[in-house]
Amino acid sequence: MIKSMTGFGRAELSSEERKVSVEIKSVNHRYLELGIKLPKKLNFLENKIRNEVKKYVERGKVDLFITYENDGENNECIRYNSVLAREYYDTYQKISAELDVENDIKASHIMRSPDVITIESGEDDEELMEQLVIRTVDEAAKKLVDARSEEGQRLYADLIDKLEHLKGNVQFIEERSPLIDAEYREKITEKVHELLDDHQIDESRIAQEVVMFSDKVCIDEEIVRLYSHIAGMKDALTKGNAIGRRLDFIAQELNREANTTLSKTTDAEIADVAIELKTEIEKIREQIQNIE
Repeated sequence: MIKSMTGFGRAELSSEERKVSVEIKSVNHRYLELGIKLPKKLNFLENKIRNEVKKYVERGKVDLFITYENDGENNECIRYNSVLAREYYDTYQKISAELDVENDIKASHIMRSPDVITIESGEDDEELMEQLVIRTVDEAAKKLVDARSEEGQRLYADLIDKLEHLKGNVQFIEERSPLIDAEYREKITEKVHELLDDHQIDESRIAQEVVMFSDKVCIDEEIVRLYSHIAGMKDALTKGNAIGRRLDFIAQELNREANTTLSKTTDAEIADVAIELKTEIEKIREQIQNIE
């Protein structure tokens, strides 16, 4: 079954004190363009996240947003910089000696000196982080695929209806086309009769003119190719998978044959139907832009 490139997926998983939320949304794009926004502490996982999403999506502009929380009691800790504390102490001693002032320095003074005591986020378990993040990405990506598949089913039904309508138009052109030669023969014969007043009418000359006209306006090959492209597009839609580029190519070929048919014909009815063909093909091309 075909998949649309438009969809949304969201997942949230928790493990102990950790919680990960992932949102993925996608729209149509010529290629796969993946944008990832995640907390700084998860930067080491970006390539793995990117590769994981590629397992589910082959085409489209995909934006992925990740939030991560760890509410564990050991999430923050105090860091003591003993080297810096010693430098502060030595400096205070030096000031006291050089300025001949009382050295009333206490431990509390050194503790309040910049960067001696800092509060930092505790080290998290990267392996557990990775497992939880990748699992959540998988869940969100599966929901995205489900949404894209559901939209793909609607696209499939709409495209099949449009292709059936195209086929009906081509059938009309096929049935109408042979009548043009007969109508032209009748028209040219009447013209000759008017000009020559029923004298010296050369039937072979009339037949020659009709043959030349027929060769000029013949659209048999175009009709065959239109049928073939319609069948090819139906077959591709039925097989599914990532077929967006192939469908776009077939639509271009359909449009080419419709243009040729329109340029060759001298018949108003066929011209009208050929214009309708072009209009319907353009609608198909617009829908195809959303298929993966």
